[in-house]
Amino acid sequence: MRYLFLINPIAGKNDRSGAMIPQVHAAAAAAGIAESDLQIVRTEYKGHAHKLAEQAACLEGEVRIYTIGGDGTFNEALCGAMGHDNAAVGCLPYGSGNDFVRSFSDNRADFQDIPAQLAGGTIQIDMIRTQRGYAASITSAGLDAQVAYGIPKFRRIPFCGGEAAYKLSLVKEVLGKRGRRLQFTIDDQTFTEDCLMVAACNGHAYGGGFLAAPEARLDDGILDIFAVRTVPLRRIASLVPPELADTILYFPGKHVEIHPVDDARPFIVNVDGECGPDTSLTA
Repeated sequence: MRYLFLINPIAGKNDRSGAMIPQVHAAAAAAGIAESDLQIVRTEYKGHAHKLAEQAACLEGEVRIYTIGGDGTFNEALCGAMGHDNAAVGCLPYGSGNDFVRSFSDNRADFQDIPAQLAGGTIQIDMIRTQRGYAASITSAGLDAQVAYGIPKFRRIPFCGGEAAYKLSLVKEVLGKRGRRLQFTIDDQTFTEDCLMVAACNGHAYGGGFLAAPEARLDDGILDIFAVRTVPLRRIASLVPPELADTILYFPGKHVEIHPVDDARPFIVNVDGECGPDTSLTA
């Protein structure tokens, strides 16, 4: 068995590689793993974890790949190893959101235990296929994705850190033109609805802990599809049940296509935290 640890030095608030590398070596030695079977690599650019995981999975013999970073690093490694039966991927959550592990536990420290990770077994999960790549947890579109997509622009402002950039992006979107007229096709059902946001969920949470689908299962072959109808500005501050229970639509399904039918504004789509403009959301 080979063991590959991929450390993203820019995940979260601090570079943890200096502290994590000796911890990984110590845990591996305690577990009886030979140094020749252990590799630790710091990722250097977007897509690097995907490349390294794919390379490791293409070699003969079993390999366990662990990411030390956020959901983006984990998603890259999953997609790189996907389709290789000899590979399994684990997540040590040290990013800013850490939403994937919320489908198993509310305490991310459960997944930061390196000896427990090395001793753990494996499970199979579903993946969401989208037009923008694969997602393990959630793909979404609308207000939430627009806010996330706008954050980097505000981060370029001096002294405007992560939380301030998020708040400025949120204010911009909330005070702008809200909601879209969307056409949904879920399996064999088609309808239109005015919505603030939509999400197709395999896992429970996204956006740093927002529990969009607490009953979703990672292995049931079903998407939990939620939509929030467009509401007045005064109600947006309470975008959680039960205050907006009358505005939330839910559909289970295996295939969903969502197209804006109102105007030509960019349609921002989120895939496990990676956001970009598109013409539709397909999952």
